[in-house]
Amino acid sequence: MPISDTSLDQLFRQARTANGFIDKPVSQDLLRRVYELACMAPTSMNTQPTRYVFLTTPAARERVIPALSPTNVDKTRSAPVCVIVAIDTRFYEHMPQIWHKPAAKAMFEGNAGMASATAIRNGTLGGAYFILAARALDLDCGPMSGVDLAKVNAEFFPDGRYQSNFLINLGYMDKSKLFDRNPRLSFEQACQVL
Repeated sequence: MPISDTSLDQLFRQARTANGFIDKPVSQDLLRRVYELACMAPTSMNTQPTRYVFLTTPAARERVIPALSPTNVDKTRSAPVCVIVAIDTRFYEHMPQIWHKPAAKAMFEGNAGMASATAIRNGTLGGAYFILAARALDLDCGPMSGVDLAKVNAEFFPDGRYQSNFLINLGYMDKSKLFDRNPRLSFEQACQVL
């Protein structure tokens, strides 16, 4: 059964990218609820390579500021939470726990190219699922790619196991900082039916 139009509006049609946030905290319990929804969405072979680092204090968010493009600094400082969406390059170590075929771990361990492609593709999906889960729980999101990921990795993941993919500012939108919605491509421009 399709979800309601109200839910579709909240997830897609009326949802907007947050460019600033009001001073309203996001609890750790709510972050847990967002993750517990997002992790239920599909990844190939249930690999679940996405990792989330929640920067919830001003001091934690200041650590990411040197990696941001200038247009992302104020919005990140105003966000109650900045989420580093990363991938676990050795996600396959968890395969015995999360996949029903014992050979999966060795398959990824023995094929670095396949493991990397799987982590990047499914890790990005995990970040997208996280945005939808956050919106479903009435949070606003400001995903950002104006970030020097090498600097984020050096600051937060110096051992190299995790690799940052993008950031999401999370909280409750300051509607006074909202941009006009930009146009979307039409079905005919973006799709083919064969």
